[in-house]
This record gives sequence, structure tokens and C-alpha cells, in this order.
Amino acid sequence: MGRAMRIEDLEKITLVSDPKVSPRADYVAFTVTKPSMKDDKYFSRIWLLNVNTREYEQITNGPNDHSPEWSPDGRSLSFISRRTIREEEEGAEVWIVRVDYMHEPRLLIKFDKSISNVSWSPDGSKILFISRVGKRDDDVRIIDEIPIWFNGEGFIYNTRTHLFVVDVFSGNYEQVTSGNFDVMFAKWSPDGSKIAFVSMENRMKPYITDINILDVKSREIVKLTKSNMMIHDLDWDSTGRYLAFRGHDLRKGLATHTKIWLLNIQTGDVNLLTNIDLDAANSMNSDVRGFSSSWKIQWINDYIYFHLANKGVVGLYRVNVDGYLEPVIDGDFVVEDFSVSKEFIALTLMNSVALPELYIYKSGLERITSFNDMLLSEVQLKRPEHFSFKASDGEIIDGWLLKPFDFDLNKKYSAILYIHGGPATAYGEGFIHEFHVLSGENFVVIFTNPRGSTGYSESFRDIRGKYGSRDYLDLMEALDYVIKNYSFIDENRIGVIGGSYGGFMTNWIIGHTDKFKAAVTDRSISNWISDYGTTDIGFYFNEDQIAGEFGRAFWDDKWFNKYWESSPLRYVSNIKTPLLIIHSLEDYRCWLDQALQLFTVLKIRNIPSKLVLFPKENHDLSRKGKPKHRAERLRNIVEWFKKYLNNMQDS
Repeated sequence: MGRAMRIEDLEKITLVSDPKVSPRADYVAFTVTKPSMKDDKYFSRIWLLNVNTREYEQITNGPNDHSPEWSPDGRSLSFISRRTIREEEEGAEVWIVRVDYMHEPRLLIKFDKSISNVSWSPDGSKILFISRVGKRDDDVRIIDEIPIWFNGEGFIYNTRTHLFVVDVFSGNYEQVTSGNFDVMFAKWSPDGSKIAFVSMENRMKPYITDINILDVKSREIVKLTKSNMMIHDLDWDSTGRYLAFRGHDLRKGLATHTKIWLLNIQTGDVNLLTNIDLDAANSMNSDVRGFSSSWKIQWINDYIYFHLANKGVVGLYRVNVDGYLEPVIDGDFVVEDFSVSKEFIALTLMNSVALPELYIYKSGLERITSFNDMLLSEVQLKRPEHFSFKASDGEIIDGWLLKPFDFDLNKKYSAILYIHGGPATAYGEGFIHEFHVLSGENFVVIFTNPRGSTGYSESFRDIRGKYGSRDYLDLMEALDYVIKNYSFIDENRIGVIGGSYGGFMTNWIIGHTDKFKAAVTDRSISNWISDYGTTDIGFYFNEDQIAGEFGRAFWDDKWFNKYWESSPLRYVSNIKTPLLIIHSLEDYRCWLDQALQLFTVLKIRNIPSKLVLFPKENHDLSRKGKPKHRAERLRNIVEWFKKYLNNMQDS
């Protein structure tokens, strides 16, 4: 019998991600990332699978190599790194390594800004990438636009992201787009004469993005779409006459499902290909993901490949230009990154008890790597038990229950209701280290997909203007269901925790009920009015999600009460539950003021509360923060619940 999962096991987890099949389908490059508590950082390196022998080996030494991309002849790999950049400096590099005779990698280009979206031209002579241009002030900041900052990047005012092309042989580069817009994604045409790119022209309306075509020789740019959609990424067909793209038409605001569309480059006609009421995206919650490429769509032969979320799983699907849709790889798991060739598909895959590993799919799924086998042989992980129930309005709600590690049916256990962020994300078969740690501390972990979650219909997902109503009822009714049906749960010792939207909901819950004996709110929102003007997305997200429509600002008397009545701070006088507040000092998605307002009032009211602040961390602390900070965050959560829930007793 194995032991329980522990906080420190975070360091033993290997993150396998971003497979890329070579043009000749004889190799697969992928990224392997390891956390280090000693160094308090992540080490990532490029590995190579020989498809014929199924042997794989590390081909770069890191310490920060990721995002491999193949040259068209399959002899070289580019990758992004920071080998010559000091840790405190900003910037990135592109390196190239010959795979056919394994020379040492050579530095192609070094930038003082981040680099993304690297891809080779079809003739192999150039590499395309996106980087930020413009100067940010080092001292006094003079700002005349919003947003002033972005989570994970810091201050972005006076800067834009644009396309660059670098010569593979000389290292000479040039910026090929410029102007008052941001390039979000780009892809070479099959003949290399054009580049299709997704742009955002108005930062005050970042939910509007467009597809453009850049003529590489003339530098002429033609916009193909009509500024009425939110477009994420794209791919060309083999003829260069069509583009497939992932996006949505905003008919339900930000609650609209992402779907697959076809764009005729000559006529500008746009046709919907996936007429199915599910989301063409992977929004499954997990805290064990490594580096991943920006594209999530691939057009190979007659089919366009993409993720499709369905309840608690995410599969790989494909559709043709006639709208024929079918699953390719689907089951009780989550397909993460994928790379499709004519011969096979390389992918990474996880489930709730299996960490991501590299797989090959041809006639069936074949697991290739075994990086996490040693850890998984040490621990005994319980598989979450799925349940579903009919909510009071008749809708079926999915949930899962993770039993304590030392489970004994004759004992009563304290339980923790864990609420996901988003709200348009989901729980299910994603591996979550944190849940297994809580189970290892002998808590019951309850997690559900209430209204607002993705993986269901748009009407299920759409809670615009209804935060704290139907979603709150779904969560409370889920808790009532498990208390009634699982006799080992002590209904007098239940805690609640959530992050981001889940943090908002935690704050909301303890202001509306006293049934929880302890609560933890993580990177949360307490006041939608102040959140509107302090965060990177609040000025449009709050209009859409809280007021229910873009343009409904809080200073309009008609909507002020809506913002305030939807804010947990409005109900702070009702709070009696001991609350642990966790926040990052560089969280620009839910800024520090949200934590401080709530903490201050609780202290004035003498409610047991504690504030834990993490320096140099952002909204992604629980998933991508420094290893020591991630461990410290978990220690505080466990100690708080142990203190107030008293863990276990005989029945």
C-alpha cells in the first residue's frame, strides 16, 4: 500500500508537454519540465522521441528550453530559451539545434522582450515570431491608455505585440508589422508568400479580434473579418485558399462557446463548421501543466483537429469543410497538447489519477513516456467518485467526491467544497495535485461544475448578470446532496475554498450562509466596483459578466446597484466564518485591493481572519508560481482547515 500524496511531492512531478511531430514523422520533440525546491524554479529541456525505436532522450541542457518547432526538412529544431539572460532581466532567445547529427545548439537571436509563436517559413530560410515593441518607463510612469498592465506581463502601456521575421542563416531580423494594434497569433501560408495573423485593434475592446493577411514581399495587409468576433487562432488548408479558425461571434458575450469556422480568403465568406453546443477549447482545471504552444487547431489533409470539452473530459475531435464532425481520441481523460501528422498523432494526456505523459495514437492509444511512474508507485491515489443530481430547477449537475486517504466507513470526516475559477472552466478528469494533498490530509474533497462551467450548453454556461444566484444554489444543493448520500461526511465540519471566480463565490457564500466552519479565498474578488478599474480585464469583463452586457458601466445609476449588490463586500456584516485570504502582489487579474478591502473589514469586525501575501507572484500562483511559494500556499491552506475543521472523529 502506498502513502498519501504530500505537498513536497510537487517537486517529484515531471511536467510533459508540447509534442511536435517532425515533417517526416520519424521523431517527436517535446518539452520536459521539473520543479526544484532547492533552486525555487522550474528547469525545462527539449527531449526527442525516435518513433521507430520508441526510445527518447534529452537533447538540450536547459535550464529553460521550451516550445520546440521543426524546420521543414526535419533536420533542425528551434526552441525558446533564456540561456544568456540573467534571471532578473526580461527577455528571451531563439536557439537552433541540428537533430540529424546533434551539434550543440546555436543562438539565432536574443531579444529584451518575450518571444512567442515561433514558426519556420515553408522553405526553411526564415523564422516568424511575435514580440513586444515600445518602451516602458523605468521611473515615473506617464500613461494615457488602458489597460495599464496585464497579468503575468506587468505594465504594457505604450507597447504593442508585433510580428518579426529572422533569417535562419544570418540572424538578421526585421519587424514586419507595426501600428496601433496587437498581433495575437500568426501562421505562414503553405507557399510562404503570406502570413495570416490575428490582431486586436482596440485594447478597450479586447474581445474583438480580426484575421489579416500580410503579403510578405509588399508588406500590404488586408483585413478579412468584420470586427464582430473573438478569434483565437487559425490554420491554413494545403491550397492556401482557406483558413480554419477557432472563435465565437459574441452572441452570448463572453459566455459564447468557441467553435470552428471556415474563412474563404478570396470572398471573405465565413461559415460555421461545428454546429454543436459544446466548447472547442480545453478549459479543464489542473495544476500540473508545463509549457504549451499557442495554437490549439491544426488542419491536416481534409480535417481540422481541435479540443472539445464535454462535461468532465476533453477529447480531440476533427471536422471537415462540409461540417462532418467526429471524435478522434475521446474517453475518461483530458487530451492536452497534440500534434497531428499523416501517419499518427502525438499527444499528452492526463486523468484525475495519472499525470500527463506522451502518447502516440495510430490504431489506438500507446503510452510512450514514464517520467511520473516512480512517484505514482510511491503514492496511493484515490480516484474521485463521480455523482450527479437534479438541481431545484431540473438541470443535471455533475460533481465529484474524493475520499480521504485513510478512509474508514465507520468514521466521520470533515469535508472541503472546492469551487473552480472562470467561471467558464471545469472540473473532471484533470489531475490536481492540491486535491490529492487535501485527501492525503484526510479531508473529503467535493468539487462540482455548477452553472457557469464550460463543457455543457451555452445556456448552462451563461450566468451573465446572475453571479451569486443560480450558481450559488447549484453549489449549496450539491453540498446538500453529498451530505444526504455520503454518511461519512460530518455536516458540522465543512469548509469552502475557491480561487478567482471561485474566490468570489467563497466570499459570497460566507456572506449568505453560516454552514461552513472555515473558508479560504484565493486571488479573489470582493468588490466589483473597484475591480472594474484596477485590473487588466475588469473594465469589460465586469460589464459583460456582472451587468450582463458590454457597455453597462457601474457609474450609470441604472447599474450601480447591480455591481454593488453583486459584490461580496456588500454582505460583509453577515460573515462569521473564519477566513484565510491568499493573494499575490503582482496579480493584475484580481488586484490586491480586493483582498485588502475584505481583510480590513473582517479585522474591524473581529472575525478570525489571516492575510497571506506572495511577492513577485501573479494570478497563476497555484499553477505556475515559484515552487516554494506553491508549497507555502498549500501549507497555509492545510493548516487553516486543520485548525477549524478538526479533521476526523469516530462515528
